Amino acid sequence: MIRATLASISILLALALPAMAADEFIPPPTLRASVTVTSDVVRIGDLIDNAGSAAPIPVYRSPDLGTTGTLTVGQVLSVLRAKQVIGVMTADLKEVQVTRLARTLASKDIQNAVTAALERRFGLGEAANITVTFDRSVAEMRLDASNTGALEPVATRYDARSGRFDIAFEIANDSNSAPTKLRFTGTAIETVEVAVLTRDIDRAELLKSSDVSLERRPKVEVPGEPAARDRSIGMQLRRPMRAGTPLRMADIVKPDYVLRDQAVTIIYQVPGLYLTTRGKAIENGAEGDTVSVLNLHSKRTLTGVVTGRGQVTVQGAAQSAPMAPAVEQTSSIKRDDVPPAAALAQSLIQTPASPAQIAQAQIPQVRLSQAPAKSE
Repeated sequence: MIRATLASISILLALALPAMAADEFIPPPTLRASVTVTSDVVRIGDLIDNAGSAAPIPVYRSPDLGTTGTLTVGQVLSVLRAKQVIGVMTADLKEVQVTRLARTLASKDIQNAVTAALERRFGLGEAANITVTFDRSVAEMRLDASNTGALEPVATRYDARSGRFDIAFEIANDSNSAPTKLRFTGTAIETVEVAVLTRDIDRAELLKSSDVSLERRPKVEVPGEPAARDRSIGMQLRRPMRAGTPLRMADIVKPDYVLRDQAVTIIYQVPGLYLTTRGKAIENGAEGDTVSVLNLHSKRTLTGVVTGRGQVTVQGAAQSAPMAPAVEQTSSIKRDDVPPAAALAQSLIQTPASPAQIAQAQIPQVRLSQAPAKSE
């Protein structure tokens, strides 16, 4: 009998021990030192681990978007006891920090959204060339973290004459079916990068690096193709211009290497022959321009290409006098009978005295004939 009773007690103890062990291993509620929330309220489940069924109960208002607030441990425990949550482990904490997450929109993000909504519309060009000014200062904006969607324009108005815009945006929201709405107004103008004079420049001056800066100006101020700064340096202006004036490609020209009535060097050049003589420019010309010059020795007007400062090159073929009629000959001629190339060059430098001299200055066109070789 005694043995049976002891066996029953052993069985009961064996059944009770697992239940007791389970109760011993239930983790107690533990206060967190740092809390992060996304909504506008702080719940018990945000403040402590193992809150159980009390987790969804709200106890505090959240800090402002993107900010952090501090609660003392005593304040937190007092609120929790009022909600029937006791036995909370604090692990010697003194305070609890609560941070509210937010989505931050920088002013640059908003500006980019506005220019993207106006790009290639209403007569405007690329978004990168649109400058925006808001009616009210648009600093960094903080939105609820649930606003994860993109800034989508839903209504865009723009007046091309005044540059005024009025654009409404919507942002999709994860926690609410209604999107967040934003609206911005201001002015938007298309601008261009252009070289701008830093001082008054005369017509004859060459533009130096310090004479030109790069700025963005309204496109309406720069009709035509704007001049780039690197392409302006070393060039001349077509007319005197004042400091602050934006430059167009039509305003700049290559520098004149030859000036009207300037003494120049005339170069006559053909393969194997290089001659120079003195001359006078009849017109201005930049490098590569075709100008007329007067040969001071022969008083003859020639046309050549400006190849350097005070230098004009005349190509032989372009300046040769009219060729004499070709003469057919059936007999062979000797090499010594052909006038040298120097005679042709001299005809360009000196004025022939008579038609006979002109004929002597040309290389006659001849036809050579050879008797067939005799076979042996």
